[in-house]
Amino acid sequence: MTENLELFKAPAPAVPAPDAIEIEAQATALRACLNRWGHQYYVQDAPEVPDAEYDRVYQQLQALEAAHPDVVTTDSPTQRVGGMVMAGLVPVRHAMPMLSIRTETDVSPAGAEKFEQQLRSYLSGEQRKFERGERLPAVPLSQAALEIANGAPLGYVAEPKFDGLAMSLRYEGGALVQAATRGDGEVGEDVTHNIRTIRQIPLLLPAGVPPVLEVRGEVYMARADFDRLNAAQRERGQKTFVNPRNAAAGAVRQLDPAIAAQRPLRFFAYGVGEVTPASEGGPAWATHYELLQTLKLWDFPVAAQVQQVFGASELIAYHQAIGQQRDQLPYDIDGVVYKVDALALQRELGFKTREPRWAVAHKYPAQEMVTRIEGIDVQVGRTGKLTPVARLAPVFVGGVTVTNATLHNLFELRRKGVRVGDQAIVRRAGDVIPEVVGVLPAPRSSYVPNFAMPRQCPVCASAVVREPGEVNHRCTGGLFCAAQRKEALLHFAARRAMDIEGLGDKLVDQLVEAGVVRTLPDLYQLGLASLVALERMADKSAQNLLAALEKSKQTTLPRFLFALGIRHVGEATAKDLARHFGTLDAIIEATPEQLLQVHDVGPVVAQSIRTFFAQPHHREVVHQLRACGVAWTEGAVAARAVLPLAGKTVVLTGTLPTLGRDQAKDMLEAAGAKVAGSVSKKTSYVVAGAEAGSKLARAQELGVPVLDEAAMLALLAGEVSN
Repeated sequence: MTENLELFKAPAPAVPAPDAIEIEAQATALRACLNRWGHQYYVQDAPEVPDAEYDRVYQQLQALEAAHPDVVTTDSPTQRVGGMVMAGLVPVRHAMPMLSIRTETDVSPAGAEKFEQQLRSYLSGEQRKFERGERLPAVPLSQAALEIANGAPLGYVAEPKFDGLAMSLRYEGGALVQAATRGDGEVGEDVTHNIRTIRQIPLLLPAGVPPVLEVRGEVYMARADFDRLNAAQRERGQKTFVNPRNAAAGAVRQLDPAIAAQRPLRFFAYGVGEVTPASEGGPAWATHYELLQTLKLWDFPVAAQVQQVFGASELIAYHQAIGQQRDQLPYDIDGVVYKVDALALQRELGFKTREPRWAVAHKYPAQEMVTRIEGIDVQVGRTGKLTPVARLAPVFVGGVTVTNATLHNLFELRRKGVRVGDQAIVRRAGDVIPEVVGVLPAPRSSYVPNFAMPRQCPVCASAVVREPGEVNHRCTGGLFCAAQRKEALLHFAARRAMDIEGLGDKLVDQLVEAGVVRTLPDLYQLGLASLVALERMADKSAQNLLAALEKSKQTTLPRFLFALGIRHVGEATAKDLARHFGTLDAIIEATPEQLLQVHDVGPVVAQSIRTFFAQPHHREVVHQLRACGVAWTEGAVAARAVLPLAGKTVVLTGTLPTLGRDQAKDMLEAAGAKVAGSVSKKTSYVVAGAEAGSKLARAQELGVPVLDEAAMLALLAGEVSN
């Protein structure tokens, strides 16, 4: 029925009222769709559509049946709990049915207010008169219920709505004797062998528990554990899981308990089923909150967010507070649950069809929705990475209207089978960039070609490359590409590069957005007037920046190489290149074979350097920087052959009297030393200043020579034998 999804999403046309045959056909189609999705979700643990899509179609069927009671069937999804017993697992009939609760899809504060209004309406007698197939109670309502109907405060327990697998744990004489899934609400599956592997679930309870106790709760998997599980699945070349809920359900419903034992499953308790009655020595709980606190005393985990609240205003505050925490919680939730706290009042409110009147799930904006992919565009990031982006038919997801969603890279796009025109599942959680999770399996009306990454950058027309072993495609435009302009300027100005003090993020944003700076050489064409014209730029700040730019013109070859932002060329590689070739021109003209002779330069780095300098616009930038007066110290190769600390490893620790850490590091590296971050047997010297810590102690332990600043300077000057 997936191909009919658009039919369900379309608004009702303005046509005459349908006849009985049309209504019956529509109900049949909706039931078939829901039964198929329910089977995939509950039985196969492999959902085809997001929960929000299932809920939307379910509510459409619910409304249709409410308006036309004659089309209701006993096997309708609205009349039963989804799920059935998996082949190979033993059926278990629940002593008390495991029913689901009603979902309030109004994600605004009004959802909580509606719930309280419905409770008061029922207790006042108004709602009971209109509920189909029901009569007024044979006995009058209690005094407490009448008081609430007349406006007395109504108490609730509020808790997160976990996205896991509902579970019933049966204890007899304090020992776990059976664990069963919800199944269809009446009959579930015996999964005791798997539940025993979950360390949070006690196998024996402390003294004082009732002879019979059924604890109801949720088996789930934490997000971090789920991510690790999927990473391991990918490493083994095995199928990954759609979400934590299905990974947990798939483990619980296995015949082999070793599979469940290998997965990091957890449990939260949220209620009880059959319990020895108080008249026979069982607990005499008055409230649901008291019940939960008792379960905690009996060693069951209960969510820390469970809270007693009073009235609709406190329900609203709770819904908003948990919503703000939602993305920081270690597990998935899709809403919160409100339950009337007084157990006597729960019994008076009773059930309607398959749902208790005294509880409701108040959802948040869906984090996953279905929409059509209208096209696939390519965005170029600040570092030159090309990202395919799905252009979507607008859809409200995660609290905002989304029109674009990332596809990450070509390999992810192909793995998910995404093509233009597909119905896609789009996910947005919190502030996370919307992404396409997958597409619905539906036949395409015509051939749609696979998406291919462009060979030229859509911004600057430079060549697009993908390095061996990489999944991302990148623009080679670098200094020339407008999309990379801000990143290139910030990197060029960094302290370990050209060290242009005062050229930070906000100023770079202004310079680029005002069109004042387009390329690196434009920095050295800036004048006082153009800078002062910028927002929040006074004369003094402008003069300081111009002075910093002038100072940066005199630098070293390693710093200049690093400042160019060549991919894979960091500070250490820039120094190795400078030492090996001596001049920038020699590096620019070097062949891959010559580059491979440099220490720590492999095929990927060599190719990256060649690709960078093969771009005419990069050579032009270097030429223009030279014309602006930027210069660097270069040395002959022969002169570098006798560096005083060549082959030595030095570690810096503590605060030196006159030299900064970076200055000392530069001096040591210029003398041929490798400056390391930790002390080992291979360390040649440790240079220690004030407040030196564990590195000094480690050097003394290993017998490594320790120098102060004066001794280091003498060593660099060749006054001390090394």
